[in-house]
Amino acid sequence: MKEDKNLASQILKFAAVSIILLLILNAFIMPKMSKASIKETNYSYFLQQIDEGNVTQVKIENNEIRFKVVNEDGTYQVYSTGKMDDPDLVSRLYEQGDIEFNESFQDNSLLLEFLVNWVLPLVFFAILWNFLFKGISKRMGGSNAMSFGKSNAKIYVKAQTGKTFDDVAGQDEAKEALVEIVDFLHNPEKYAEIGADLPKGALLVGPPGTGKTLLAQAVAGEAEVPFFSISGSEFVEMFVGMGAAKVRDLFKQANEKAPCIVFIDEIDTIGKKRDGSINSNDEREQTLNQLLTEMDGFDGKKGVVILAATNRPESLDPALLRPGRFDRRIPAELPDLAGRESILKVHAKKVNMSPDVDFNAIARATAGASGAELANIINEAALRAVRNDRKAVIQSDLEESVEVVIAGYQRKNAVISQKEKEIIAYHEIGHALVAAKQKDSAPVHKITIIPRTSGALGYTMQVDEGEKFLMTKEEALARIATLTGGRSAEELIFNSCTSGASNDIEQATKLARAMVTRYGMSDSFDMIALETVTNQYLGGDPALACSSETAAKIDTEVNAIVRKAHEKAISILTENISKLHELSAFLLEKETITGEEFMEILTRENDPVTE
Repeated sequence: MKEDKNLASQILKFAAVSIILLLILNAFIMPKMSKASIKETNYSYFLQQIDEGNVTQVKIENNEIRFKVVNEDGTYQVYSTGKMDDPDLVSRLYEQGDIEFNESFQDNSLLLEFLVNWVLPLVFFAILWNFLFKGISKRMGGSNAMSFGKSNAKIYVKAQTGKTFDDVAGQDEAKEALVEIVDFLHNPEKYAEIGADLPKGALLVGPPGTGKTLLAQAVAGEAEVPFFSISGSEFVEMFVGMGAAKVRDLFKQANEKAPCIVFIDEIDTIGKKRDGSINSNDEREQTLNQLLTEMDGFDGKKGVVILAATNRPESLDPALLRPGRFDRRIPAELPDLAGRESILKVHAKKVNMSPDVDFNAIARATAGASGAELANIINEAALRAVRNDRKAVIQSDLEESVEVVIAGYQRKNAVISQKEKEIIAYHEIGHALVAAKQKDSAPVHKITIIPRTSGALGYTMQVDEGEKFLMTKEEALARIATLTGGRSAEELIFNSCTSGASNDIEQATKLARAMVTRYGMSDSFDMIALETVTNQYLGGDPALACSSETAAKIDTEVNAIVRKAHEKAISILTENISKLHELSAFLLEKETITGEEFMEILTRENDPVTE
């Protein structure tokens, strides 16, 4: 009914505008255009054309005479001249015999005049009107002028997503939480007999790339029900009320195709907290209110399940998270060691892999990587194998792809002077040597001084033997000391320092500040939270929660921690100065060395491990 009213309104508007434009066109423009096709001439030319027999039609008005002259090529031209006091004019015209003249003489036929003055302009306006409405509709997210208020959700019917739980790895806990939803969609009678209602909504939260959308598609694939997929940004419209209309249309379609799954990606776009400020977005709030109303209005026993995904759960409105709406929260966290290994194996099924590939080694080297990043690593390895004319991916391809994702591609054409190469070599060996001489530091896996496209002139990769979920105070201090090892080597060997340690300084300061403000590893503040972190799934934005006096004390404490670690790094390098020279020379020659080569040279004389 509402769509019919909109259609009638648009037709009335078109008719009114068209009539007004046609009246203006016929009253002012067309008369001038018709006059522009008539040539003015003198009376003697008129008489001359009569005598020569070229005049075929004549129209005599009060002060004007119009006559049509036929040319030799069959074309004609209409002329206009002034009316003279010539009583013999009518007789002369009669003498010619074949001249038609009367008051109803027309330059064009009535049919042609009607087509030009009314039909053609009307067709032109209709085409223009349709073109304008299509442009507005596309900007509004619709496919045509009558698509206002449509949800535009992509519908995948009967497992057309092509995804199942077998395609999802590294998210075992999330899959277990979603199995119940699949079972309900398969056997709703089992739950109806006992009187249980399935939660209407489940919220998937986690960092980007952890597979939230993939999990939703897998649920639809397992349950073999229609799957509606739409992004939260598609509800946001230029006109107030359009977003709410799209929500109504989406739930109307879902109820018609129940049982089904409705997936709203990036729901924080429309689900942000309503703060009541003057500058609030009325359209977004109306859309949110409509979503809340629709979730309360539909019957959960029909089998309509609402899944949503977000990276910022803390920004969602509390009304959206209360029981009866999105009352089930399913975390999709970064995968652990076993999860990363299984994810690599899932994506490796699509690629020709060498049988001796060690996925566990790659998983250990990619701590903190998301599922999307691991998929990218497999793809980069396959591309490298093609570039090297190999039919299968080998271990070195995977190891290089890890470095490509972490630090970028190798800059093979970078021109670095021998002096700078020497500084970089000592810098990287400084990191590795300080790490190797501490008990609470991860083993060195690889050292290189080949520049990367990320801007790194070299790097030292450390890989833990197993998965770690906690960091002790000793490990944190060892990490800071390792970060200061590069600058310490520069100071010790060259009695100077370079800008190459900028990233090391940033990481060391960040870790030391976290020890003081969030981890309770400070001697001065004990177990006090002095900093809060928002957007935990998007990198985290720390904000101090203390006075300015306390902030100054924090700076002093952070400075003391980094300074102490710096002094420890210098002490370790001084005690192992000969190994520093030997390893740096070896790295300068080879440009890239493995952790095994590094430890072989370091332990050649069985140096004792320094605390």
